[in-house]
Amino acid sequence: MPYDFSSLSHNEFEDLARDLVGREIDKRFEAFPEGPDDAMDGRHALADGDIVLQAKHYYRSGFSALKSKMKIERVAIDGLAPTRYILVTSASLTPKNKTALAEIVGPALQGPGDIFGPGDLNALLRKYPEIEKAHQKLWAQSTPVLKSLIKEAFEEALAKPGPVPPVLANLLPPAQGPAPDAAAAPAVRDTIFLLKASPIDDEFALWLAPKLEAEGYRVFADILTLQPGDKWRRQMNQALQYRATKVLVVWRDATLADQHVQDDLDIALEVAKEIDDPRFIIPLRLEQGKKVKGLGDAMPVDFVRGWGEGVAGLLDALQRQKVPRSGGPAVIDPNWEIFRRRGAVPLIDEAERLTSNWLRAVEAPDVIRYYESIGAIDSRLLDRAIEQFKYPCTLQGAGFITFADQTEVNIALASAGRFQMKHEIPLLDFVDNGFLKLGIERQVASNLVIAMIKQAWFSFCRERGFVEYHYSNAVGFHASAAQVRTGQRIPWGRQGDQRSSMLRNVAKGHIWQFGVTAMPYFWPFWHLKLKARVLFSVDNNTPTGLDIDDAKKLHRLRRSVCKGWRNKQWHGRMLAFLELLSGESANIRLALARDAELVIEGAPMLFTSPVSTALPDILDADEEESDISTLGRPENDDEADE
Repeated sequence: MPYDFSSLSHNEFEDLARDLVGREIDKRFEAFPEGPDDAMDGRHALADGDIVLQAKHYYRSGFSALKSKMKIERVAIDGLAPTRYILVTSASLTPKNKTALAEIVGPALQGPGDIFGPGDLNALLRKYPEIEKAHQKLWAQSTPVLKSLIKEAFEEALAKPGPVPPVLANLLPPAQGPAPDAAAAPAVRDTIFLLKASPIDDEFALWLAPKLEAEGYRVFADILTLQPGDKWRRQMNQALQYRATKVLVVWRDATLADQHVQDDLDIALEVAKEIDDPRFIIPLRLEQGKKVKGLGDAMPVDFVRGWGEGVAGLLDALQRQKVPRSGGPAVIDPNWEIFRRRGAVPLIDEAERLTSNWLRAVEAPDVIRYYESIGAIDSRLLDRAIEQFKYPCTLQGAGFITFADQTEVNIALASAGRFQMKHEIPLLDFVDNGFLKLGIERQVASNLVIAMIKQAWFSFCRERGFVEYHYSNAVGFHASAAQVRTGQRIPWGRQGDQRSSMLRNVAKGHIWQFGVTAMPYFWPFWHLKLKARVLFSVDNNTPTGLDIDDAKKLHRLRRSVCKGWRNKQWHGRMLAFLELLSGESANIRLALARDAELVIEGAPMLFTSPVSTALPDILDADEEESDISTLGRPENDDEADE
């Protein structure tokens, strides 16, 4: 797959250029810290002069900008007087482009062949695949490279039998010496063993074990080896005999019917006799069922009424029985979480098309402008004029920055004074590099443009009548009663595959209203990222309901009412909201000035996953939308009839 190198930062592109060209000409280039490069991003020093390499990451700017930049760089290149000058760029080049650049660079360039464009770099990557693998951000979305790495890892892992996992090996007795009278080291019983069946008890084990470790106890279950089952059973039984201070056994019929659990329980009963501890085994009752064979009248810890109540009783029992625990900071084994994530959802080796929450920007203004006043002005009048200006505008230094042209500024800010445009800055260059003439660093410039885009988004949503709500760290806009009736479905989807979803409805005596928060991002390309929001009001038999000022109550309602919404509901409501947002247009146009817009696609971006999941998909689209369980507890929740 050919790369356009857009995923790399300027520094990362320079590193790649040094590695590829250095390998091709068999020279090692020195690297220099970030900052002005004086026409030199890499140097190979020789007795009769230097070979100088310069990298120009102009993927977005193109050949015209590169050509202008190289005219400026010519003075610095001549000053270096290298024996050989090599130029590497991400800007697309034709043979004619290379010839033009060679004339600009001058005699330091041995010929157009020392100008490496994207095509040349991709050819070198095919020639030196190890360099491609070394630059992770380059191939992070490349399926062939990922497949190659995974294949190599599997072949390496399967080439020889693996050793006993360290988490288990640390619990085994030390190897015995060759002498016949060598004695085993005394057992240090400091580990709680959890006997369970896989996979039915995995969820409970993954919930309980980290909580015990957080209290300072050391816990072991087969999950920790990341290979539960028979593979390490002999070693696990040996560790139980050698290191167990207590054994917790899950008490429910399905677990006790498992032969491995029965075998482990028999070993635990033998250990209890050897160490003379009648309370060595602690049953954990998860459901009513048969008694545990061999435990007689042992008092179980009750988890039936609730896991939270059960763990409190278990901790009390462990403390009363003086089970050893660490006195230092709690250490929670990361393998619990690793196993939970790995086994949460089974994967299927089939590609799946996924809808994202990203809206791609397809058009942006070419420039952003900086203005200063002509003569003295009243700063309060300027503040007021900028505040009343319809479009994004922000004070900066002795002036202000806006997308508006001179004519628009003259009219809009006439009450504050007269202003003259001092700088017209290419927008992409401003976001990527800042503008040092005004002392604006790259991050400041990026944040400034993000704030202006958000201001344009706010204006767009307000003008269309969406309900605005300020959350703790963001602003959300929600479908209003004037736009959508309670229980009304909004059609969305392609012709022939059209569906509909609700954006407002009633549940638990409250009206819920779906909405979004939008955040602008520039990497890996310009886009808006949407976050789903749900706002509530008290249902008083009016279209809008009564506002709720209690943020904690709103949070509780979101947790309870939306808990049962399946992915299809969230997906459908998001697409229905976008239909409401964009109307008849395919795009969303955010006004940055009278003649300047940021154009956003009205449909979210689609991505392809190389694998899919085996999640159940029982209900069809319409049944999913009207299924009462999607609103929480079915016995209490009913969506309003259409």
